[in-house]
Amino acid sequence: MNRRKLIDYSIFVPSLLVIIAISIPFALYEQESLSMLNGIFSFIVDMFSWGYLWYGILLVVAGLYFSFSKYGQVVLGDPKEKPRFTLFEYASILIAMGVGSTIMRTGMLQWTSVANDPPAGVEAGSAQAILWGNAYSMFLWGFQVFAIFVMIAPAMGYILHVKKRPLMRISEACRVLFGDRFTDGFGGKVLDALFLISILAGASVTLGLGAPIITYNLSALFDINVTFGLTIIVTIVWVFLFSLSAYLGIEKGIKRLSTFNMYLAGIFAIFIIVAGPGVFILNYFSDSLSFLLSNYLNISLNTDSVHQGEASHIQSNTVFWFAYSATWAMLHSVFAAKISKGRTIKEMILTYLLAPTLISWIATGVLGGLGVHRYLKENMEVLNLVKEEERMAAIPEILSTLPFGEVAIAIFMVVALVFLTTTLDSTTYTVAAYTSTRDMSKYEPPKNLRIIIAAVITILALVLMRIGGLAPLEVVSGLMGLPVIIIQFILIYAAKKMIDEDKAYSYNIRSS
Repeated sequence: MNRRKLIDYSIFVPSLLVIIAISIPFALYEQESLSMLNGIFSFIVDMFSWGYLWYGILLVVAGLYFSFSKYGQVVLGDPKEKPRFTLFEYASILIAMGVGSTIMRTGMLQWTSVANDPPAGVEAGSAQAILWGNAYSMFLWGFQVFAIFVMIAPAMGYILHVKKRPLMRISEACRVLFGDRFTDGFGGKVLDALFLISILAGASVTLGLGAPIITYNLSALFDINVTFGLTIIVTIVWVFLFSLSAYLGIEKGIKRLSTFNMYLAGIFAIFIIVAGPGVFILNYFSDSLSFLLSNYLNISLNTDSVHQGEASHIQSNTVFWFAYSATWAMLHSVFAAKISKGRTIKEMILTYLLAPTLISWIATGVLGGLGVHRYLKENMEVLNLVKEEERMAAIPEILSTLPFGEVAIAIFMVVALVFLTTTLDSTTYTVAAYTSTRDMSKYEPPKNLRIIIAAVITILALVLMRIGGLAPLEVVSGLMGLPVIIIQFILIYAAKKMIDEDKAYSYNIRSS
Protein backbone atom coordinates (compact mmCIF):
# COMPACT_ATOMS: atom_id res chain seq x y z
CA MET A 1 0.00 0.00 0.00
CA ASN A 2 1.21 3.51 -0.80
CA ARG A 3 2.56 5.08 2.41
CA ARG A 4 0.77 8.34 1.72
CA LYS A 5 -2.55 6.51 1.77
CA LEU A 6 -1.87 5.34 5.33
CA ILE A 7 -2.67 8.87 6.55
CA ASP A 8 -6.21 10.24 6.47
CA TYR A 9 -5.51 13.78 5.35
CA SER A 10 -9.22 14.64 5.35
CA ILE A 11 -9.21 14.85 9.17
CA PHE A 12 -5.52 15.49 9.93
CA VAL A 13 -4.94 18.55 7.73
CA PRO A 14 -8.15 20.46 8.69
CA SER A 15 -7.44 19.81 12.38
CA LEU A 16 -3.89 21.14 12.07
CA LEU A 17 -5.09 24.20 10.15
CA VAL A 18 -7.67 24.96 12.85
CA ILE A 19 -4.99 24.76 15.55
CA ILE A 20 -2.74 27.13 13.59
CA ALA A 21 -5.63 29.50 12.89
CA ILE A 22 -6.48 29.60 16.60
CA SER A 23 -2.87 29.96 17.73
CA ILE A 24 -1.81 32.87 15.48
CA PRO A 25 -4.18 35.53 16.92
CA PHE A 26 -3.51 34.24 20.45
CA ALA A 27 0.21 34.65 19.90
CA LEU A 28 -0.15 38.13 18.38
CA TYR A 29 -2.57 39.37 21.04
CA GLU A 30 -1.73 37.14 23.99
CA GLN A 31 -2.89 39.40 26.82
CA GLU A 32 -6.10 40.44 25.09
CA SER A 33 -6.86 36.82 24.15
CA LEU A 34 -6.15 35.61 27.67
CA SER A 35 -8.39 38.29 29.14
CA MET A 36 -11.24 37.41 26.79
CA LEU A 37 -10.90 33.66 27.30
CA ASN A 38 -10.64 33.99 31.08
CA GLY A 39 -13.81 36.07 30.96
CA ILE A 40 -15.57 33.28 29.06
CA PHE A 41 -14.24 30.71 31.48
CA SER A 42 -15.31 32.77 34.51
CA PHE A 43 -18.81 32.94 33.04
CA ILE A 44 -18.83 29.15 32.67
CA VAL A 45 -17.65 28.76 36.27
CA ASP A 46 -20.47 31.01 37.45
CA MET A 47 -23.14 29.32 35.35
CA PHE A 48 -22.12 25.68 35.23
CA SER A 49 -20.08 24.89 38.36
CA TRP A 50 -22.84 22.58 39.50
CA GLY A 51 -22.91 20.86 36.11
CA TYR A 52 -19.21 20.06 36.03
CA LEU A 53 -19.32 18.73 39.59
CA TRP A 54 -22.27 16.43 38.86
CA TYR A 55 -20.62 15.40 35.58
CA GLY A 56 -17.70 13.91 37.53
CA ILE A 57 -20.03 12.09 39.91
CA LEU A 58 -22.19 10.71 37.09
CA LEU A 59 -19.17 9.26 35.29
CA VAL A 60 -18.03 7.48 38.46
CA VAL A 61 -21.54 6.02 38.80
CA ALA A 62 -21.48 4.98 35.12
CA GLY A 63 -18.08 3.36 35.65
CA LEU A 64 -19.30 1.36 38.62
CA TYR A 65 -22.46 0.35 36.73
CA PHE A 66 -20.48 -0.92 33.75
CA SER A 67 -18.02 -2.71 36.03
CA PHE A 68 -20.44 -4.56 38.29
CA SER A 69 -23.30 -5.26 35.86
CA LYS A 70 -23.43 -7.85 33.09
CA TYR A 71 -21.47 -5.46 30.83
CA GLY A 72 -18.39 -5.70 33.05
CA GLN A 73 -17.73 -9.36 32.21
CA VAL A 74 -17.51 -8.71 28.45
CA VAL A 75 -13.98 -9.41 27.19
CA LEU A 76 -12.42 -6.93 24.79
CA GLY A 77 -11.20 -9.52 22.31
CA ASP A 78 -11.20 -13.30 22.16
CA PRO A 79 -12.12 -14.66 25.63
CA LYS A 80 -9.72 -17.59 25.06
CA GLU A 81 -6.69 -15.33 24.56
CA LYS A 82 -4.60 -14.01 27.44
CA PRO A 83 -4.46 -10.23 28.03
CA ARG A 84 -1.78 -8.44 26.05
CA PHE A 85 0.04 -7.26 29.20
CA THR A 86 0.47 -8.50 32.75
CA LEU A 87 -1.56 -6.59 35.34
CA PHE A 88 1.56 -4.72 36.57
CA GLU A 89 2.57 -3.71 33.03
CA TYR A 90 -1.01 -2.75 32.20
CA ALA A 91 -1.42 -0.64 35.34
CA SER A 92 2.01 0.97 34.83
CA ILE A 93 1.13 2.05 31.29
CA LEU A 94 -2.22 3.48 32.43
CA ILE A 95 -0.55 5.30 35.34
CA ALA A 96 2.15 6.78 33.10
CA MET A 97 -0.50 7.89 30.61
CA GLY A 98 -3.07 9.06 33.15
CA VAL A 99 -0.84 10.76 35.69
CA GLY A 100 2.26 11.74 33.76
CA SER A 101 4.58 14.49 34.96
CA THR A 102 1.73 16.66 36.19
CA ILE A 103 1.66 14.75 39.48
CA MET A 104 5.30 15.77 40.07
CA ARG A 105 4.23 19.42 39.94
CA THR A 106 0.84 19.25 41.64
CA GLY A 107 1.98 16.71 44.24
CA MET A 108 4.63 19.01 45.64
CA LEU A 109 3.01 22.42 45.16
CA GLN A 110 -0.77 22.21 44.67
CA TRP A 111 -1.35 22.52 48.43
CA THR A 112 0.15 26.01 48.32
CA SER A 113 -2.59 27.37 46.04
CA VAL A 114 -5.26 26.25 48.50
CA ALA A 115 -3.25 27.40 51.54
CA ASN A 116 -3.03 30.87 49.96
CA ASP A 117 -6.69 30.90 48.89
CA PRO A 118 -8.61 28.47 51.15
CA PRO A 119 -12.38 27.79 51.21
CA ALA A 120 -14.73 30.31 52.80
CA GLY A 121 -14.25 30.66 56.53
CA VAL A 122 -10.71 29.23 56.60
CA GLU A 123 -7.76 31.52 57.35
CA ALA A 124 -5.05 31.60 54.67
CA GLY A 125 -1.83 29.90 55.77
CA SER A 126 -3.46 28.27 58.79
CA ALA A 127 -3.07 24.60 59.77
CA GLN A 128 -6.58 23.89 58.47
CA ALA A 129 -5.80 25.62 55.17
CA ILE A 130 -2.70 23.45 54.75
CA LEU A 131 -4.74 20.29 55.43
CA TRP A 132 -7.30 21.46 52.89
CA GLY A 133 -4.42 21.96 50.44
CA ASN A 134 -3.00 18.45 50.45
CA ALA A 135 -6.42 16.81 50.68
CA TYR A 136 -7.53 18.82 47.65
CA SER A 137 -4.34 17.92 45.80
CA MET A 138 -5.26 14.26 46.34
CA PHE A 139 -8.83 14.93 45.24
CA LEU A 140 -7.60 16.28 41.90
CA TRP A 141 -6.20 12.82 41.21
CA GLY A 142 -9.24 10.96 42.46
CA PHE A 143 -12.03 8.83 41.09
CA GLN A 144 -13.84 11.54 39.13
CA VAL A 145 -10.84 12.49 37.00
CA PHE A 146 -9.96 8.91 36.10
CA ALA A 147 -13.62 8.16 35.38
CA ILE A 148 -13.51 11.10 32.96
CA PHE A 149 -10.43 9.57 31.34
CA VAL A 150 -11.76 6.02 30.92
CA MET A 151 -15.48 6.11 30.20
CA ILE A 152 -15.21 6.43 26.42
CA ALA A 153 -12.93 3.37 26.41
CA PRO A 154 -15.68 0.66 26.60
CA ALA A 155 -17.13 1.82 23.27
CA MET A 156 -13.71 2.22 21.64
CA GLY A 157 -12.41 -1.10 22.95
CA TYR A 158 -15.56 -2.89 21.82
CA ILE A 159 -15.45 -1.66 18.21
CA LEU A 160 -11.73 -2.39 17.98
CA HIS A 161 -11.33 -5.76 19.69
CA VAL A 162 -14.80 -7.35 19.47
CA LYS A 163 -16.33 -5.93 16.30
CA LYS A 164 -12.87 -5.70 14.65
CA ARG A 165 -13.66 -2.38 12.98
CA PRO A 166 -10.59 -1.18 11.04
CA LEU A 167 -10.73 2.49 12.07
CA MET A 168 -10.13 3.34 15.74
CA ARG A 169 -12.25 6.50 15.76
CA ILE A 170 -14.94 8.23 17.76
CA SER A 171 -17.16 8.44 14.69
CA GLU A 172 -16.92 4.67 14.23
CA ALA A 173 -18.16 4.08 17.78
CA CYS A 174 -21.13 6.36 17.07
CA ARG A 175 -22.20 4.37 13.99
CA VAL A 176 -24.63 2.28 16.07
CA LEU A 177 -26.49 5.48 17.04
CA PHE A 178 -26.23 7.76 14.01
CA GLY A 179 -26.02 5.31 11.11
CA ASP A 180 -23.70 4.96 8.13
CA ARG A 181 -24.59 8.23 6.41
CA PHE A 182 -23.57 10.36 9.39
CA THR A 183 -20.50 8.29 10.28
CA ASP A 184 -19.08 8.15 6.77
CA GLY A 185 -20.08 11.72 5.95
CA PHE A 186 -19.45 15.23 7.20
CA GLY A 187 -20.72 14.57 10.72
CA GLY A 188 -18.19 11.81 11.29
CA LYS A 189 -15.37 14.01 9.98
CA VAL A 190 -16.35 16.76 12.42
CA LEU A 191 -16.29 14.36 15.37
CA ASP A 192 -12.88 13.03 14.39
CA ALA A 193 -11.47 16.49 13.74
CA LEU A 194 -12.71 17.61 17.16
CA PHE A 195 -10.72 14.75 18.71
CA LEU A 196 -7.54 15.76 16.89
CA ILE A 197 -7.91 19.48 17.60
CA SER A 198 -8.38 18.90 21.32
CA ILE A 199 -5.46 16.48 21.53
CA LEU A 200 -3.00 18.51 19.44
CA ALA A 201 -3.80 21.60 21.53
CA GLY A 202 -3.58 19.70 24.79
CA ALA A 203 -0.31 17.99 23.84
CA SER A 204 1.28 21.30 22.87
CA VAL A 205 0.24 22.80 26.19
CA THR A 206 1.61 19.77 28.05
CA LEU A 207 4.94 20.06 26.23
CA GLY A 208 5.08 23.80 26.89
CA LEU A 209 4.14 23.58 30.57
CA GLY A 210 6.18 20.44 31.19
CA ALA A 211 9.53 21.86 30.08
CA PRO A 212 9.89 24.22 33.11
CA ILE A 213 9.75 21.21 35.46
CA ILE A 214 13.08 20.16 33.94
CA THR A 215 14.66 23.57 33.20
CA TYR A 216 14.23 24.99 36.71
CA ASN A 217 15.78 21.89 38.26
CA LEU A 218 18.66 22.03 35.77
CA SER A 219 19.10 25.70 36.65
CA ALA A 220 19.38 24.88 40.34
CA LEU A 221 21.65 21.89 39.75
CA PHE A 222 24.20 23.63 37.54
CA ASP A 223 23.66 27.25 38.64
CA ILE A 224 22.63 28.45 35.19
CA ASN A 225 19.87 30.81 34.08
CA VAL A 226 16.57 29.56 32.68
CA THR A 227 16.61 30.79 29.09
CA PHE A 228 14.69 29.96 25.95
CA GLY A 229 17.88 28.31 24.64
CA LEU A 230 17.89 25.96 27.64
CA THR A 231 14.21 25.26 27.05
CA ILE A 232 14.94 24.34 23.42
CA ILE A 233 17.75 21.97 24.46
CA VAL A 234 15.53 20.26 27.06
CA THR A 235 12.66 20.05 24.57
CA ILE A 236 14.87 18.53 21.85
CA VAL A 237 16.13 15.82 24.25
CA TRP A 238 12.61 15.18 25.46
CA VAL A 239 11.18 15.07 21.93
CA PHE A 240 13.89 12.62 20.89
CA LEU A 241 12.95 10.35 23.80
CA PHE A 242 9.19 10.35 23.24
CA SER A 243 9.60 10.12 19.45
CA LEU A 244 11.90 7.12 19.85
CA SER A 245 9.53 5.48 22.32
CA ALA A 246 6.51 6.07 20.07
CA TYR A 247 8.52 4.83 17.07
CA LEU A 248 9.44 1.61 18.90
CA GLY A 249 5.77 1.08 19.77
CA ILE A 250 3.91 -0.08 22.85
CA GLU A 251 5.84 -3.29 23.54
CA LYS A 252 9.42 -2.06 23.10
CA GLY A 253 8.97 1.59 23.99
CA ILE A 254 5.97 2.70 26.04
CA LYS A 255 5.70 -0.46 28.18
CA ARG A 256 9.39 -0.56 29.08
CA LEU A 257 9.57 3.13 29.93
CA SER A 258 6.38 2.97 32.02
CA THR A 259 7.46 -0.03 34.10
CA PHE A 260 10.99 1.36 34.54
CA ASN A 261 9.61 4.65 35.83
CA MET A 262 7.33 2.92 38.32
CA TYR A 263 10.36 1.28 39.93
CA LEU A 264 12.39 4.52 39.83
CA ALA A 265 9.53 6.58 41.30
CA GLY A 266 9.10 4.00 44.07
CA ILE A 267 12.81 4.14 44.95
CA PHE A 268 12.65 7.96 44.96
CA ALA A 269 9.65 7.98 47.31
CA ILE A 270 11.41 5.60 49.71
CA PHE A 271 14.53 7.80 49.58
CA ILE A 272 12.51 10.91 50.54
CA ILE A 273 10.87 9.08 53.45
CA VAL A 274 14.12 7.56 54.74
CA ALA A 275 16.46 10.51 54.15
CA GLY A 276 13.85 13.20 54.78
CA PRO A 277 11.24 13.82 57.46
CA GLY A 278 9.75 10.33 57.15
CA VAL A 279 7.71 10.33 60.36
CA PHE A 280 6.18 13.72 59.54
CA ILE A 281 5.40 12.64 55.96
CA LEU A 282 3.65 9.46 57.11
CA ASN A 283 1.68 11.35 59.77
CA TYR A 284 0.76 14.11 57.34
CA PHE A 285 -0.25 11.56 54.69
CA SER A 286 -2.59 9.93 57.23
CA ASP A 287 -4.04 13.31 58.22
CA SER A 288 -4.49 14.36 54.57
CA LEU A 289 -6.18 11.10 53.61
CA SER A 290 -8.47 11.29 56.65
CA PHE A 291 -9.33 14.91 55.84
CA LEU A 292 -9.98 14.03 52.18
CA LEU A 293 -12.28 11.10 52.96
CA SER A 294 -14.15 13.17 55.59
CA ASN A 295 -14.68 16.02 53.12
CA TYR A 296 -14.88 14.10 49.83
CA LEU A 297 -18.55 14.87 49.16
CA ASN A 298 -18.04 18.47 50.24
CA ILE A 299 -15.21 18.99 47.72
CA SER A 300 -17.06 16.98 45.05
CA LEU A 301 -20.32 18.96 45.14
CA ASN A 302 -19.86 22.23 47.02
CA THR A 303 -20.33 25.40 44.94
CA ASP A 304 -20.15 27.99 47.77
CA SER A 305 -23.58 29.23 46.66
CA VAL A 306 -24.28 31.17 49.89
CA HIS A 307 -20.76 32.60 50.15
CA GLN A 308 -20.79 36.27 49.16
CA GLY A 309 -17.45 36.81 47.45
CA GLU A 310 -15.14 35.55 44.75
CA ALA A 311 -14.89 31.83 44.10
CA SER A 312 -12.13 30.18 46.12
CA HIS A 313 -9.29 28.31 44.41
CA ILE A 314 -10.97 24.97 45.10
CA GLN A 315 -14.24 26.00 43.45
CA SER A 316 -12.78 27.60 40.31
CA ASN A 317 -9.92 25.15 39.88
CA THR A 318 -12.14 22.06 40.24
CA VAL A 319 -14.31 23.24 37.36
CA PHE A 320 -11.24 24.01 35.24
CA TRP A 321 -9.62 20.68 36.18
CA PHE A 322 -12.69 18.68 35.17
CA ALA A 323 -13.07 20.71 31.97
CA TYR A 324 -9.38 20.29 31.10
CA SER A 325 -9.54 16.58 31.95
CA ALA A 326 -12.52 16.23 29.61
CA THR A 327 -10.34 17.57 26.79
CA TRP A 328 -7.98 14.65 27.34
CA ALA A 329 -10.76 12.10 27.86
CA MET A 330 -10.91 10.98 24.26
CA LEU A 331 -7.15 10.47 24.05
CA HIS A 332 -6.94 8.51 27.30
CA SER A 333 -9.89 6.34 26.37
CA VAL A 334 -8.69 5.60 22.85
CA PHE A 335 -5.24 4.64 24.17
CA ALA A 336 -6.73 2.59 27.02
CA ALA A 337 -8.93 0.79 24.50
CA LYS A 338 -5.94 0.01 22.27
CA ILE A 339 -3.90 -1.61 25.07
CA SER A 340 -6.84 -3.43 26.73
CA LYS A 341 -7.06 -6.38 24.36
CA GLY A 342 -7.91 -9.46 26.41
CA ARG A 343 -9.13 -7.46 29.42
CA THR A 344 -12.74 -7.37 30.54
CA ILE A 345 -14.55 -4.05 30.65
CA LYS A 346 -14.57 -4.36 34.44
CA GLU A 347 -10.79 -4.86 34.58
CA MET A 348 -10.19 -1.91 32.28
CA ILE A 349 -12.40 0.53 34.19
CA LEU A 350 -11.43 -0.50 37.72
CA THR A 351 -7.70 -0.57 36.91
CA TYR A 352 -7.96 2.99 35.59
CA LEU A 353 -10.04 4.12 38.56
CA LEU A 354 -7.85 2.53 41.24
CA ALA A 355 -4.20 2.23 40.10
CA PRO A 356 -3.53 5.88 39.10
CA THR A 357 -5.55 7.11 42.10
CA LEU A 358 -3.49 5.05 44.54
CA ILE A 359 -0.15 6.10 43.05
CA SER A 360 -1.25 9.75 42.87
CA TRP A 361 -2.31 9.82 46.51
CA ILE A 362 1.00 8.28 47.60
CA ALA A 363 2.97 10.75 45.45
CA THR A 364 0.95 13.67 46.83
CA GLY A 365 1.47 12.45 50.38
CA VAL A 366 5.24 12.11 49.96
CA LEU A 367 5.99 15.18 47.82
CA GLY A 368 3.38 17.41 49.47
CA GLY A 369 4.45 16.22 52.91
CA LEU A 370 8.07 17.19 52.20
CA GLY A 371 7.01 20.67 51.04
CA VAL A 372 4.74 21.25 54.03
CA HIS A 373 7.43 20.08 56.45
CA ARG A 374 9.95 22.54 55.00
CA TYR A 375 7.37 25.32 55.26
CA LEU A 376 6.30 24.54 58.83
CA LYS A 377 9.51 23.28 60.43
CA GLU A 378 12.28 25.05 58.51
CA ASN A 379 10.54 28.33 57.69
CA MET A 380 11.02 27.96 53.94
CA GLU A 381 9.08 30.70 52.13
CA VAL A 382 7.19 28.24 49.93
CA LEU A 383 3.89 30.15 49.95
CA ASN A 384 5.64 33.40 49.01
CA LEU A 385 7.57 31.74 46.19
CA VAL A 386 4.30 30.50 44.72
CA LYS A 387 2.61 33.89 45.20
CA GLU A 388 5.46 35.55 43.34
CA GLU A 389 5.00 33.22 40.35
CA GLU A 390 8.20 31.31 41.08
CA ARG A 391 6.30 28.05 41.36
CA MET A 392 8.77 25.86 39.47
CA ALA A 393 11.72 27.40 41.32
CA ALA A 394 10.22 26.19 44.59
CA ILE A 395 10.70 22.53 43.62
CA PRO A 396 14.53 22.44 43.56
CA GLU A 397 14.54 24.71 46.65
CA ILE A 398 12.61 22.05 48.56
CA LEU A 399 14.55 19.08 47.16
CA SER A 400 17.93 20.70 47.89
CA THR A 401 17.18 20.51 51.63
CA LEU A 402 17.39 16.70 51.50
CA PRO A 403 20.66 14.84 52.15
CA PHE A 404 22.38 14.42 48.77
CA GLY A 405 20.15 17.24 47.56
CA GLU A 406 21.76 17.37 44.12
CA VAL A 407 21.14 13.66 43.64
CA ALA A 408 17.50 14.16 44.72
CA ILE A 409 17.07 16.95 42.15
CA ALA A 410 18.64 14.78 39.45
CA ILE A 411 16.39 11.79 40.23
CA PHE A 412 13.32 14.06 40.35
CA MET A 413 14.23 15.37 36.88
CA VAL A 414 14.65 11.87 35.47
CA VAL A 415 11.32 10.67 36.89
CA ALA A 416 9.56 13.82 35.63
CA LEU A 417 11.23 13.52 32.22
CA VAL A 418 10.23 9.88 31.82
CA PHE A 419 6.67 10.66 32.93
CA LEU A 420 6.54 13.49 30.40
CA THR A 421 7.93 11.13 27.79
CA THR A 422 5.41 8.37 28.48
CA THR A 423 2.55 10.88 28.36
CA LEU A 424 3.57 12.26 24.98
CA ASP A 425 4.70 9.01 23.39
CA SER A 426 1.27 7.60 24.24
CA THR A 427 -0.26 10.75 22.74
CA THR A 428 1.84 10.54 19.59
CA TYR A 429 1.11 6.84 19.18
CA THR A 430 -2.64 7.34 19.68
CA VAL A 431 -2.96 10.29 17.29
CA ALA A 432 -1.02 8.29 14.68
CA ALA A 433 -3.35 5.33 15.20
CA TYR A 434 -6.36 7.62 14.97
CA THR A 435 -5.32 9.31 11.72
CA SER A 436 -4.10 6.12 10.06
CA THR A 437 -6.17 4.34 7.43
CA ARG A 438 -4.44 1.05 8.31
CA ASP A 439 -6.61 -1.61 10.01
CA MET A 440 -6.01 -0.83 13.70
CA SER A 441 -7.67 -4.07 14.83
CA LYS A 442 -4.74 -5.94 13.23
CA TYR A 443 -1.79 -3.56 12.87
CA GLU A 444 0.13 -0.79 14.61
CA PRO A 445 0.07 2.81 13.28
CA PRO A 446 2.78 3.63 10.70
CA LYS A 447 6.10 4.61 12.28
CA ASN A 448 6.66 7.51 9.91
CA LEU A 449 3.29 8.95 10.94
CA ARG A 450 4.27 8.77 14.63
CA ILE A 451 7.36 10.90 13.88
CA ILE A 452 5.28 13.41 11.90
CA ILE A 453 2.84 13.81 14.81
CA ALA A 454 5.73 14.27 17.26
CA ALA A 455 7.24 16.98 15.01
CA VAL A 456 3.92 18.83 14.69
CA ILE A 457 3.35 18.89 18.47
CA THR A 458 6.93 20.03 19.12
CA ILE A 459 6.99 22.84 16.56
CA LEU A 460 3.63 24.18 17.73
CA ALA A 461 4.70 24.14 21.39
CA LEU A 462 8.09 25.80 20.73
CA VAL A 463 6.58 28.54 18.59
CA LEU A 464 3.94 29.31 21.21
CA MET A 465 6.52 29.28 24.01
CA ARG A 466 8.68 31.71 22.05
CA ILE A 467 6.13 34.19 20.78
CA GLY A 468 3.36 33.72 23.34
CA GLY A 469 -0.05 32.12 23.06
CA LEU A 470 0.53 29.08 25.27
CA ALA A 471 -1.54 30.40 28.18
CA PRO A 472 -4.58 31.22 26.00
CA LEU A 473 -4.32 27.81 24.34
CA GLU A 474 -4.45 26.20 27.78
CA VAL A 475 -7.74 27.97 28.50
CA VAL A 476 -9.04 26.95 25.05
CA SER A 477 -8.17 23.35 25.93
CA GLY A 478 -10.33 23.70 29.01
CA LEU A 479 -13.19 25.22 27.03
CA MET A 480 -13.04 22.40 24.47
CA GLY A 481 -14.05 20.03 27.23
CA LEU A 482 -17.66 21.17 26.81
CA PRO A 483 -18.41 19.38 23.51
CA VAL A 484 -16.32 16.40 24.66
CA ILE A 485 -18.60 15.92 27.67
CA ILE A 486 -21.58 15.54 25.34
CA ILE A 487 -19.63 13.04 23.22
CA GLN A 488 -18.71 11.07 26.35
CA PHE A 489 -22.31 10.44 27.34
CA ILE A 490 -23.19 9.60 23.73
CA LEU A 491 -20.42 6.98 23.62
CA ILE A 492 -21.36 5.50 27.00
CA TYR A 493 -24.84 4.91 25.59
CA ALA A 494 -23.32 3.62 22.32
CA ALA A 495 -21.26 1.03 24.22
CA LYS A 496 -24.36 -0.19 26.05
CA LYS A 497 -26.40 -0.35 22.86
CA MET A 498 -23.73 -2.28 20.90
CA ILE A 499 -23.29 -4.85 23.66
CA ASP A 500 -27.07 -5.21 24.07
CA GLU A 501 -27.62 -5.68 20.33
CA ASP A 502 -24.87 -8.31 20.14
CA LYS A 503 -25.76 -9.84 23.52
CA ALA A 504 -21.99 -9.99 24.05
CA TYR A 505 -22.50 -10.57 27.78
CA SER A 506 -23.84 -14.02 26.86
CA TYR A 507 -20.94 -15.31 24.76
CA ASN A 508 -17.93 -12.93 24.74
CA ILE A 509 -17.00 -13.71 28.32
CA ARG A 510 -14.40 -15.87 30.06
CA SER A 511 -15.54 -19.37 30.91
CA SER A 512 -15.58 -19.89 34.66
